Amino acid sequence: MNYIKNPMMIEEKSFDIIGEEGKELLKDFTKEELMIVKRIIHTTADFEYAKLTEIHPKAIEAAKKALRNGHHIYADTSMIMMGVNRRKLKEFDVSVLNYVHDEDVYETAEKEGITRSMAGIKKACKDDKVKIFAIGNAPTAIFQLKELIEAGYPKPDLIIGVPVGFVGADESKEILSDMDVPYIRVNGRKGGSPVAVAIINAIFKMI
Repeated sequence: MNYIKNPMMIEEKSFDIIGEEGKELLKDFTKEELMIVKRIIHTTADFEYAKLTEIHPKAIEAAKKALRNGHHIYADTSMIMMGVNRRKLKEFDVSVLNYVHDEDVYETAEKEGITRSMAGIKKACKDDKVKIFAIGNAPTAIFQLKELIEAGYPKPDLIIGVPVGFVGADESKEILSDMDVPYIRVNGRKGGSPVAVAIINAIFKMI
């Protein structure tokens, strides 16, 4: 059986196919926006993301600046932590953090009657090194982040809002428009941790 074995060649061929088959869907994105959207499609094999993905005009530059300065990413899932390019994290001295399994987060969630994702966001907002929030699973994390910003916590440089699901996912993404923070979101119910990883890795490739 004759097939491509080289991983770089496989990726290159995949992006060629995406560019060709999605030509009309992708024509209105800038060069850097395309890097993000194509990587999302590559991750999901779903061209609908070209219609669903929305990138705030200031999002990419804000993200690149934050990562170049070694600021950290807070992720709402361990999957995001595991998926981000380790070499790039080391190169820029960036950490991907997740607090949902921390003992104090468990205690806060139980005491306040909230989700651990919400309690993790509360903890992350107290860390001034965290400038990017990547939410791939929990809509409640975005709702909590909005409440904390309105309460006076510093605004992050970027919110990646791509929670997947049927309860609150779409609504949580909609409120990003009201937060005066650059964002990258996938409108509607689709998204997930792999999509968040694809976005972060695409941005790293730009720097």
